[in-house]
Amino acid sequence: MNRRHCATAAITLVCALALLTSTGQAVAAPVPEPSPSPAASAGGPPLSTADLEKVRDQIDTLYRKAGAATDAYNLAEEQTKKQSGEIVKLARAIVEGQARIAALKDRAGAQAREQYRNGGLPPGAQLALSNDPKLFLDGLNKVRQSQQASTSLLADLTQTQQDLETYTQDASANWEKLETTRVKQAKAKKKINAQIKAAEKLEAQLEEKERDRLRQLERDAADKAQTAWLSSGAVKDVGGEASAGGAAAVAFATAQIGKPYVWGAEGPGSYDCSGLTSQAWLAAKRPIPRTSQEQWRLLPRIDIRDMRPGDLIIYHADASHVGMYVGDGTIVHSPRPGRNVTLAGAGSMKILGVVRPDK
Repeated sequence: MNRRHCATAAITLVCALALLTSTGQAVAAPVPEPSPSPAASAGGPPLSTADLEKVRDQIDTLYRKAGAATDAYNLAEEQTKKQSGEIVKLARAIVEGQARIAALKDRAGAQAREQYRNGGLPPGAQLALSNDPKLFLDGLNKVRQSQQASTSLLADLTQTQQDLETYTQDASANWEKLETTRVKQAKAKKKINAQIKAAEKLEAQLEEKERDRLRQLERDAADKAQTAWLSSGAVKDVGGEASAGGAAAVAFATAQIGKPYVWGAEGPGSYDCSGLTSQAWLAAKRPIPRTSQEQWRLLPRIDIRDMRPGDLIIYHADASHVGMYVGDGTIVHSPRPGRNVTLAGAGSMKILGVVRPDK
C-alpha cells in the first residue's frame, strides 16, 4: 500500500467535509403532501365537536410522529458532529505522522552519510582495525551507542509507518460512517417536513372560529389528563427540593418561556423539546444527551414519587417528548411547531418515566 497516497487521500476527505459543511446540508426531495381529512375541508358547514376532535387527534398524531423523527434527526446530527471531529483529529495525526517519518528518514540518511565518510566501513569493522587500545575502548562504547540508536531509529520508523496506515484506514472508515449518518439525517428531515406540513395543512383548512375551538379542545384535553393524574395520587408525596444543578436548570428553562418551538433548535431564540432540556442542564454545567430518547435510555431513572425540580419527564411510548419538572405538578416544555415554550401540567400527556441528570 502506498501510505503517502492513502494519507493524502484521508486529508482530502477532511477538505471535502469542510466544503460539504459550508455549502449546507443535503435536503431530501419533497414528498407528496397527504390528502386533507374530509372533516377538515373548508367551505362546508361548521364542524361538529366530534369531527373537530378527530381533526385534533390527527394533528396530534402527526406532530408526535414529527417529534420522533426529530429525535432521529437530532441523534444523527450529534453523530455527524462526533464523526467530523474524529476525522479532523485523524487528519492531524496523519500530518504529524508524515512529518515524523520525514524526520526519521533524515536521521537515517545522516547515519548513512557518516558511514560513507568513514570509508564505507561499519563502526565495528573500523574498531577491529584500530591498534590503539584507548581508542579501541572508546570506540567500543560508541559502537554500542550507535547500534542502540540504529535499532531505536528503525523501530520508531516502523511504528510510525504502521500508525500512519492505521490513521488512514480509520479516517476512511469514519468518512463512510459520516456519509451513512448524513443519509439518516436526510431521511429524518424528509419525514419531519412531511408530517409538519400535513398537520399545518389540516389546521389551515379550518375556519378561524374552528381553530379557536381546536385550541380550546387541546386545553380541555390537557386539563382533563392533568386532573386525572393528580387525582390518582401519583404525586401525593412528591415534594423533593431541587439540587443546586436542578435549580439552575429550572431557572434557565423557565427563562425561555415564550420562545417558539423549532425542530432541531437548541436556542437561543428557539428550541425543540430536548433542545430545551439539554441546554438547560448544560447551563447547569451538567451536559446530557441531546435527544429525549437518548435521555431516557442513558440517564438514571427514578420513581415519580421521588421526583424533584430539574428532573426530566419523558412522554409517550417512543420517548418522543420531554419536559422539565419545575414543582407543583408542573413542567416547562417546548410543545410542538406552532407553539411556544410554556408551563403545562406534568400529567397532561402520557408519561413514560422520569430521569435525573445529576443523580
